[in-house]
Amino acid sequence: MNGYPLIWYTHQAAINSKLLHRTILSTEDSEIKSICLNFEMDVPFDRPKSLATDRTPTIDVVLHAVEKMESLGVFYDAVCLLQPTCPLRGPQLIDKAITKFFNTNGDSLISVRKVPSKYNPHWVFEMKGDGFLKIATGENKIISRRQDLPNAFIRDGAIYITSTKVIKEQRSLYGESISYFEHNNNHINIDTLEDWEKAEQLIRSAAN
Repeated sequence: MNGYPLIWYTHQAAINSKLLHRTILSTEDSEIKSICLNFEMDVPFDRPKSLATDRTPTIDVVLHAVEKMESLGVFYDAVCLLQPTCPLRGPQLIDKAITKFFNTNGDSLISVRKVPSKYNPHWVFEMKGDGFLKIATGENKIISRRQDLPNAFIRDGAIYITSTKVIKEQRSLYGESISYFEHNNNHINIDTLEDWEKAEQLIRSAAN
């Protein structure tokens, strides 16, 4: 992306964070590992290929990383997951999220964006078995005014922070008390070629 491997952008954000203690890479791919080592990224173990399929739950990858680090005698209170498909997330965003996570003392924190009113779950319908629709949130009567809709949020994939205890004991990235960090920074979670092209345009614009 704009002359650098996609993962490089996340690496730069992580190493420039003031609050992350250590950043490691989990991968099973020898080519990715070689490229990352050339950029002096920390790759303390190889991920099993069984944890690198399209159906592998993210929690299994994080749990494996935690267990591998602990087998090396390294223990942490919490884990911050930074996926490389979010290249526009900067170090300041990471530090603000970490600060809020510790201040709220929850099981986890996720970065979120507010859902536009027209997509609010209270205005979303699901199919019933009889061919009719029902309000997705379970109410019998729809909220008629936009101003009366409660705020709703979607996770945007930029940051996940979770207590290590929750990861190990509940096999979850969320736990029971989920804090959140809402932001409006330029952000793209790359899933399509269109996402890639938009992210590259934003990166080029920022560099000019």
